[in-house]
Amino acid sequence: MDWNKILQVKNVTKNYGKGESRTAALRGISFDVLEGEFLGIMGDSGSGKTTLLNCIATMTRPTSGEILLNGEDISAFKGARLAKYRGGKIGYLYQEFELLDNLTARENIVLPLALHGITQKQAQGSLMELAGRLDIVPVLDRFPSQMSGGQKQRVAIARACMLQPSVLCFDEPTSALDVESIASVTSIIKDLSKEMAILIITHDEGFAKQVGTRVVRITDINQ
Repeated sequence: MDWNKILQVKNVTKNYGKGESRTAALRGISFDVLEGEFLGIMGDSGSGKTTLLNCIATMTRPTSGEILLNGEDISAFKGARLAKYRGGKIGYLYQEFELLDNLTARENIVLPLALHGITQKQAQGSLMELAGRLDIVPVLDRFPSQMSGGQKQRVAIARACMLQPSVLCFDEPTSALDVESIASVTSIIKDLSKEMAILIITHDEGFAKQVGTRVVRITDINQ
């Protein structure tokens, strides 16, 4: 393995349906993400961007191909081994934040910990350090309905980072934000890229080029 390549996507195909109704969302996708790299993948709606991210984040299994994280084919993982990586080694931020409305920001952030055998008490120091860094300490005890779009996005980022992932994936991170919030979140993402590899899918070429160390179009890697 080339140890500079933290993530390797090799000839990944994803089909939906069977027989004549089968649709190929991804066709032989291949690319690498280096340690500390900030890769932006651009594409229009329906081009397969979210499907690709779901495969990388182990939310769905590719029909064929390999997805290697630190040399391990995570696309073949099942059960407890899969759970270790989902939300752990790979962090995933959904386009619409996906915060639970009946939980406070604090409760949303620590939610993944229990799935990985970590208590809130054990993670208290990490929680407060991360909350301070993301400027969300004042909203930790608020519910999502009491927060702005930018605050909800930063809470979602904190949740994704609590388990210190090797790769952090973003699905259209600016689509639900106003201009001021976009600037704030862009700064945060750039700061996080100093510590982990980041993969962002977006249709916004200006944003992709502003934040990414490398930008590719999904049409160029989707054969």
